[in-house]
Amino acid sequence: MTLEQKIGQFFFPAVFINDTEENIQETERLIRDYNIGGLTFFHSRASAATNYETKKKVVLNDDSFQRLAALIVRYQNCATTPLLMSIDAEWGLAMRVEKTPQYPYAITLGALPESEKHLVYEVGKQIGLDLKSVGIHYNLAPLADINNNPNNPVIGYRSFGENKEKVADFALEYLKGMNEVGILGCLKHFPGHGNTNVDSHLGLPVLEETLAELLSNELYPFLKGIENNVDSIMIGHLAVPALNSGKDTSATLSKSVIETLLRKQLGYDGLVISDALNMHSVSKLYEKKGQLEWEAFNAGNDVLCFAENVPEGIQEIVKNATPQRIEASFNRLWKCKQKAGIVDGKLHLPNLSESDFDFETTSALNRKIAQKCITKIKDNNNTVTVFDAKNREDLAKLSLYKNTDNAFFKSLTAALPSAEFCYETGSDLTLNELEKALTRFDTLIISLFVPKAKPLHNFDIEDSVLQFLGNLFTTKKCVLYVFGNPYSLQVIPNLKHALGIIQMYQDFTEFQETAAEQLLENTNCKGTLPVIVSGV
Repeated sequence: MTLEQKIGQFFFPAVFINDTEENIQETERLIRDYNIGGLTFFHSRASAATNYETKKKVVLNDDSFQRLAALIVRYQNCATTPLLMSIDAEWGLAMRVEKTPQYPYAITLGALPESEKHLVYEVGKQIGLDLKSVGIHYNLAPLADINNNPNNPVIGYRSFGENKEKVADFALEYLKGMNEVGILGCLKHFPGHGNTNVDSHLGLPVLEETLAELLSNELYPFLKGIENNVDSIMIGHLAVPALNSGKDTSATLSKSVIETLLRKQLGYDGLVISDALNMHSVSKLYEKKGQLEWEAFNAGNDVLCFAENVPEGIQEIVKNATPQRIEASFNRLWKCKQKAGIVDGKLHLPNLSESDFDFETTSALNRKIAQKCITKIKDNNNTVTVFDAKNREDLAKLSLYKNTDNAFFKSLTAALPSAEFCYETGSDLTLNELEKALTRFDTLIISLFVPKAKPLHNFDIEDSVLQFLGNLFTTKKCVLYVFGNPYSLQVIPNLKHALGIIQMYQDFTEFQETAAEQLLENTNCKGTLPVIVSGV
């Protein structure tokens, strides 16, 4: 390869599964003309995180998987050098692609006992197999971030929790599972995005810790990853003034973070990939096209993820970089391509006639996880209480944000027949009528299907619903099952008055059925909250 062709390998532009033919042809031109190293797949332009908060409508497409497989074949066929195909699939392809297997969030896995960490390995392995079947080699996951800020707007449920040893341990299990089936992984977001309160897609978070504090906490999972030869580390768009002479420079653009800390002090010589360069925390910094790409490369990144200015970026690197540095980054990337088995004529292209997805295996795995992560937060003889109320005909079931035709209620019906009510959407009037209808019952089984995983606007639980819940807790015997982010418990008023609280983390059918089994049989709950939740 020429020097420019080698530099082209550092560029991983974003591509969108549901995009126009014109955009697809533009990507093909980049592949042919600039010898780019790989691509990073997203569902659609509207779903890209920097557009997410603008409420652009994401149009769903049941053919996304077939489109993805076809695009991978098409893009590889016009590449002189095999492309390293990447995607951010933290909880499986379903994070980006409809009708594909979905696995639990990291926070759910973080509730598992240490003795069940083999289930995290299995999740990594199954996600790896799913990616492999469609022709993807590199998963930009898992997070090594320790979520110790409950108001973190972007990490939260994507982290294994706030215990550094468990985060490190579980991240490594996930990586080992993927590596077992030939998929590369990535620890992110160095030097740690957990203790921040700004979404780096939209602004620049600032981490005020000293190096000593970082080494004792945030950096711990990355150190363990380095000891275990992690395939790659992603640099986060966050500023650490203590590492930058007091300046708020994004880590992605900081030599002192990448070259000094990560490379020299921590001894990491693997692949370093930038977080997406379209993110607003860095994308608006330079007017000149290609300057951002050069600055990110100059800071120490080997791969430029979501690079938007490929030709200009290549020219800036040609003009400014030393041949030795170009060679060093090229060699790191080439080693990853070799490990993924895509050079030396071994490139595997997806078979368009069928998907290799094994939904039965996914379901069985999700059920095992549900059974081991279910967390009892409060229990005052929940099972005895609800059966006693059923016998007195004083029991009702209430579902919030899902109708009564849900797997949890269905699983309870035979043993605990009772009146069923729901609130999916409505007004204060709807809630008033519901409150009146519940007057004659003294005991309630409440299932709260938390609408959103992110904490914005109280996880999208309306204020009127929170007030309604708070009133029920003080006037009824309430057993609450929470299907969603455990941090949502912090926004619910009068929670201390609830008779029982069981945390379920996900709303998958397997989790709902497991919750029903627990209530009916009063089984032990083996999970523990992976984060500290105040007010519980």
